[in-house]
Amino acid sequence: MNRTLCTWIAAFLLASGAIAIAARTPQAQPDLDARVTKFLEEHRYGWRDLNVPEGDGQILHDLVVKGRYTRALEIGTSTGRSGVWTAWALAKTGGKLITIEIDKGRHDEAVRNFQAAGLAAFIDARLGDAHDLVPKLEGPFDFVFIDADKDWYTAYAKAVIPKLVVGGCLTAHNVYQRRGGGYRGGDSTGDFYGYLTSLPFMETTVTPGGVAISYKRREK
Repeated sequence: MNRTLCTWIAAFLLASGAIAIAARTPQAQPDLDARVTKFLEEHRYGWRDLNVPEGDGQILHDLVVKGRYTRALEIGTSTGRSGVWTAWALAKTGGKLITIEIDKGRHDEAVRNFQAAGLAAFIDARLGDAHDLVPKLEGPFDFVFIDADKDWYTAYAKAVIPKLVVGGCLTAHNVYQRRGGGYRGGDSTGDFYGYLTSLPFMETTVTPGGVAISYKRREK
């Protein structure tokens, strides 16, 4: 192989690597950042219908950016506050969010909010029953947020963990410590946290505000 050809191949590989790294590196988007910040500020006190608190939205955003996740799933859109935070992060990593909501009124309001925040291009908002839709999703996913019917948290986890890539993150809202120890997912019986901690390949912690964060460290 002559020197000119070797030089060309080396340059091509270096360029390809730079492109790949750039695609995975969170990108600054001043105009979009300003628009989302303005939207969140204007709507700070107007969220209802089981939306996450602002601090929990910030946690989701930071997890996605830090992990450079690009293939996200949200189970339980409500009217879109958590979706805005997650999609804002995905806009920086070059990813996209699939979010599922069973209630048409909440779904429609969420879609309007996504459009107003300038994030609609990063969100695939689906109207339907997550009990049926989630098991049918192909994946793979690298970030999942569960914030729907609490007694189905374990079923959702069982459906999505096989589709979660190694290094991926599974999060869930309203997971609080019980009296006497242990955790419960909202009003459920507590099997969700017990199920996660029983999996040797999942590393799980819970924030003081009740956000469960589980990383998939390896396959089974």
